[in-house]
Amino acid sequence: MLEWLKTILLLPFNVVVTIPCFILYFSGYHYNSPNIKYLIAGILLLSAGLFLAGWTMVLFNNVGKGTLAPWNPPENLVVKGPYCYVRNPMIIGVLLVLISEYFLLNAIEILWWTVLFFIINNIYFYVFEERQLENRFGEEYKKYKKNVPMWIPRFTPWKSQ
Repeated sequence: MLEWLKTILLLPFNVVVTIPCFILYFSGYHYNSPNIKYLIAGILLLSAGLFLAGWTMVLFNNVGKGTLAPWNPPENLVVKGPYCYVRNPMIIGVLLVLISEYFLLNAIEILWWTVLFFIINNIYFYVFEERQLENRFGEEYKKYKKNVPMWIPRFTPWKSQ
């Protein structure tokens, strides 16, 4: 449990809370109330993002027998739930939370951080993570990678058998 708490505080919490707070503080941001459309969009995106990120973390723990952290990765390849539709649902959940912050706080600075976070993750996944997954899970991951897109979900769930 302590490992999970440490992982959540170091990774997603920093991305969606600490870094946005620093960005807004150092940019001289002043809160302006969002209009009702932004407020509704923000609440819906926040709910969806938290649900998706939470669901994927539970899957990493229960199915993968690991955490979301690179230093304690899952022992088993997780191909259940949202992972049947898209390879990176956890990061998509985090991106949805960041986009919700843009809408709720009416802060373009958060939108720029979201874009930068997406670019950083794209580079990391292509250069490091996918190679590590191929080395760890071999043909099982290569088959998964071939059939499940990285960012845009499939319409139907992929079944590995």
